[in-house]
Amino acid sequence: MGKTIAEINEKIKKGKAVVVTAEEIIDLTRAKGPKKVAQEVDVVTTGTFSPMCSSGAYFNIKQPIPRMKIGGGRAYFNNVPVYTGFAAADVLLGANALPDDDPRNAVYPGQFLYGGSHVLETLVAGKPIVYTAFAYGTDCYPLKKREENLTLKDFNDAVLFNPRNGYQNYNVAVNLSDKVIYTYMGVLRPRLGNANYCSAGQLSPLLNDPLYRTIGIGTRIFIGGGTGYVCWPGTQHSPNVPRGKNKVPRGPAGTLGIIGDLKGMSSQWLRGVSFTGYGTTLAVGLGIPIPMLDEEMAVLTSVEDKDIWTRVVDYSQDYPQGTGKVLGEVNYAELKSGKIHFLDKEIPTGGLSSYLKAREVAETLKRRIQKGKFLLTEQVAPLPSA
Repeated sequence: MGKTIAEINEKIKKGKAVVVTAEEIIDLTRAKGPKKVAQEVDVVTTGTFSPMCSSGAYFNIKQPIPRMKIGGGRAYFNNVPVYTGFAAADVLLGANALPDDDPRNAVYPGQFLYGGSHVLETLVAGKPIVYTAFAYGTDCYPLKKREENLTLKDFNDAVLFNPRNGYQNYNVAVNLSDKVIYTYMGVLRPRLGNANYCSAGQLSPLLNDPLYRTIGIGTRIFIGGGTGYVCWPGTQHSPNVPRGKNKVPRGPAGTLGIIGDLKGMSSQWLRGVSFTGYGTTLAVGLGIPIPMLDEEMAVLTSVEDKDIWTRVVDYSQDYPQGTGKVLGEVNYAELKSGKIHFLDKEIPTGGLSSYLKAREVAETLKRRIQKGKFLLTEQVAPLPSA
C-alpha cells in the first residue's frame, strides 16, 4: 500500500515525517530493502549546485516622479545591459549579459570578469547596484534619464527565472585536438589531458526521479536558498534518450524550467561564475524533495554513482560541429574518483558541479521539511516522458 503526498504533508505538519537525503537512502535501502524503506521513509531530498547559463531574472522597477518608460530605451545594472523590450518598468537581466566595453574574446582567451550573473549575486548579497536608464520620453512618461543606487528591496518585484536547469545527466567533455580549448565545460587540455563533467550524480534531482513520477509542473523546490516552483519543462528537455535497466538516461535528457522569488534567495546559493574564453554564467543551488510514494520510488531514489553512466564527447571537433559522435561511456563513481581510464589513457577528471554544495542543499532542504517549513506539492501536469 503506497502513500499520497497529502498523507506525507500531514506527517510533515505534525513533525513526524521521516526525511533522508538521496545519499542516506542508499545505505538504508542496502540494509533494509526497498519494501521496508518505502514503508519507513516519507521524503528523499536531492540537491545540485551547478553553473547554468540559461539563467536570469526579471525586475519591476518602482516609478520615479516624473514617470519614465524604459521600454524601447536602454538600461544598465552596474554597467551590465538589461533587456528593456517588455514595458514601462519591467526589465530582464541575463546571467550571460556583459558590459558594453567588455573585450569579450577580442583579447583571447577573454577573462569575462563581470556580467549579469555577478550582478545577481551582488543583489542577493544585499549590496547596492547602480541603475542607469535612458528613455525617449512620452507624454505619459516624460523622464528621459535616471541614475540611482538600488538594492533588492527597492524593486517592486524581482524573480529568478531559469528556462533550463537541473539537467538530467550531461556530457563528459574532453579535447582530442593538439591545442588548449576554452568551453562552457571549462578549460580542456589537448590530447585527452583532462575530462570535465557537470552533475551531482546520485544526489541530482532528476536522476532520482528518472521517469518524472513526482517532479513536474507545479513541484515546489528549493532554489537559490529560497522557495520556487517547476513552471514548465526546461528548454532542450529531451527524455527520449537511451536509458539503463535502472531507467536512468545515459546522457543529457530531461530539464526543468524553474522560477522563484529572488528576494528570498542568498548569495550562498546563487553565485556569479566566469569561464575563461567562454563567458559568464550563474551557479544555482537547486533542491527537490521526492515523496516516497511506493516501493518503486525507493528503488529509483537509491541509485548510486556507479550505476549512473554518461557519454564522453570531444569538444574540439564533435561537439562544435554537431557530429553526434560519442567516444564512449563512463560512470560517476569513476569520474568522482579523480581519474578515468579511457582510450588507453589515465585521464584526470574535474567536476564543475560542487558535490559538497549539492550535499548542503539536500541537507538544508531536509531540515526545512523536518521543521514543517516546507511542504510538498502535487504535479499540476507531468513533464513529457519517454
